[in-house]
Amino acid sequence: MLNFGRDNTSKIAKWWRNINKEILFLFAFLFLLGLFFSFSSTSSVVADKMNKEMYFIFIKHLTFVSISLFLIVIISIIDKKILIKFLPYLFFISILFLLLIPFIGTEVKGSKRWLDLFFLPRFQPVELVKPLFVIFIAKVIAVENKTEINKRYFYSFLILLLIAFFLINQPDLGQTLLLILTWVTIIFVSGFNMIFLAIFGFSFLLIMSLLIFFFRDKFGYIFLRIQTFIDPKTGDNFQSQKALDAINQGGLTGQGMGEGILKDKVPEAHTDYIIAVISEEFGAIFILFIVTIFLFIGYRVLNKVLLEQEEFIKLVLVGLVSLLIIQMLIHVGVNIRLIPTTGMTLPFLSYGGSSLVGSAISAGIILNFTRKDTTRYYKNE
Repeated sequence: MLNFGRDNTSKIAKWWRNINKEILFLFAFLFLLGLFFSFSSTSSVVADKMNKEMYFIFIKHLTFVSISLFLIVIISIIDKKILIKFLPYLFFISILFLLLIPFIGTEVKGSKRWLDLFFLPRFQPVELVKPLFVIFIAKVIAVENKTEINKRYFYSFLILLLIAFFLINQPDLGQTLLLILTWVTIIFVSGFNMIFLAIFGFSFLLIMSLLIFFFRDKFGYIFLRIQTFIDPKTGDNFQSQKALDAINQGGLTGQGMGEGILKDKVPEAHTDYIIAVISEEFGAIFILFIVTIFLFIGYRVLNKVLLEQEEFIKLVLVGLVSLLIIQMLIHVGVNIRLIPTTGMTLPFLSYGGSSLVGSAISAGIILNFTRKDTTRYYKNE
């Protein structure tokens, strides 16, 4: 029988005693829930479209989830001093991958968002950038000398602007919006003056508007997405309309496991429209259930934030939980046609190795920084 009592001084035993088991369980439950929906609803249909064996997609999903759960344990068990020291360097590596996309990226369905390097499987660099972006922005802003804070805010804005430019260029409007909202949340929590925030927001919109105006061939799709959302007759609205129809067909309790038809009608049902597939077969009550889990995770993490005195840890926790919740809300919003189509996966549940690993990195850091043995290691030198 495993012994994790205080007499066991091994690293794994200390980790188990100090980890926030409630948050750990909820993260693991979301991963397993995604596996269940993959097995019951989408994997066989997607495999058939790809002319693969019936459980090809499910086995890949299972592999990604296994790797993700392993990553969560590894990241959450690493000494905080080591984690804090090396994560910013990983951020620069992820940015390098992002910068390589215009030159050697792989184009899929009209968007160049993937890298296919000989030593790595195909992946989306932005999924690595997102959690590491939060870490780096928190490191930039969390300074003891508040006389430099405005300068630090400006530096963080320039970093956001650089990343946003490369994401819109892919094009990837959804991830751009996600990072902007996460950045706003972090600097708001840090005590940023709302007047300056409005100035930054206006400046960003002005810069992006000028880019769209002068480079219409490249960025005009943004206007098209918004126009199609406002007036569905003006563009291709097929997938989002089918998703909304599926949710309406499912009602409160759903059509029954495996009885939905959305997964047969839209190509991205297992990724960008997974919440609509779930709702069609298991009912809108499951949407509320999943949203509640995300919000409860946010609630538990914010309880830890209120007890934390170290500014850097606070900003990281707020930033990462905001990243996950905002991404969830964008995904749900697209599926119920509250916002324009963005191509956003649902963290932990949607199929996709890059998305699952990115979610695992966020979860692992959150679990590391909410451990009972948290020591205020970080000092911004």
